[in-house]
Amino acid sequence: MPLASVPSPVQGVWHLGFIPIRAYALCFIIAIVFGTWLSERRWRARGGEKGAISDIAVPGVIFGLIGARLYHVITDWQTYFGPRAVKEPYQALFVWEGGLSIWGAVALGGVGVWLACRRRGLPLGAVADTVAPGIAFGQAIARWGNWFNQELYGGPTTLPWGLEIDQAHGGEPGVLYHPTFLYESLWDAALGFGLIGFGLIGFGLIPAGRRSTLRHGRLFALYVAGYTFGRFWIEGLRIDPVGGVDHAVTLLGLRINQWTSIVLFLGALVYLWATRGAARPDERPDERHDEHPDEHPDERTGAAAPS
Repeated sequence: MPLASVPSPVQGVWHLGFIPIRAYALCFIIAIVFGTWLSERRWRARGGEKGAISDIAVPGVIFGLIGARLYHVITDWQTYFGPRAVKEPYQALFVWEGGLSIWGAVALGGVGVWLACRRRGLPLGAVADTVAPGIAFGQAIARWGNWFNQELYGGPTTLPWGLEIDQAHGGEPGVLYHPTFLYESLWDAALGFGLIGFGLIGFGLIPAGRRSTLRHGRLFALYVAGYTFGRFWIEGLRIDPVGGVDHAVTLLGLRINQWTSIVLFLGALVYLWATRGAARPDERPDERHDEHPDEHPDERTGAAAPS
């Protein structure tokens, strides 16, 4: 038996009278609240209207939750439908049991944010750059919900931080597993800090006393590239059956989420390359609070452009 290990929670649900309090849901709620709070502060620091990000977050979260669940059900449809299904079709609606995909959350959540930005007359690129670190930190927090559910763990390991998984969740007695939830949580937190740093001083090519011009969605593209780079290798450690009932569906030896990471990573790099002309630093020293000093004033403040 290993001398050190990371235990899994013995329970993930508590009851307040007849009301179930689920740790998985709490982690997501904390993630959403923190991400919104941080994004609101960043928006206000750029001179944006107070409350704008909080208003945009409402449709973004609603659309994001729907998209997160849809992606999971589509890629793991055999879990709920077909002759080998291990759950009833109506259980596809049970989001508290796990199965919220970041790919679907960002994709459909982005649609909700875009609609809200159009309604308020806000530039989508500026909003995307503002919320990018908040999304990364939110993911870091939300991943702890997987710990409570004892899911999304990696293969066996003898490392001292190996994760204990009980038999009811697929573990074997005396065997420890890679805590991939922890790896991704730490990666996302580091990414969040990195994005804030890049937003201030750029790619290390701009002196710390000047501001970068990672604008027009370029900081968000950096988030996508950073997240998918980490997700690719972390996904390779996982052994949970994505796309199948008792096995993970693979293509050329790679899991579904690894291929998704590759496509999005390349897409982010293409976007960064295509918009590289927008990355010229501003020489003005009087912009003390704006991460993007050479943006159009309307983009800095979030005001609607005159028609």
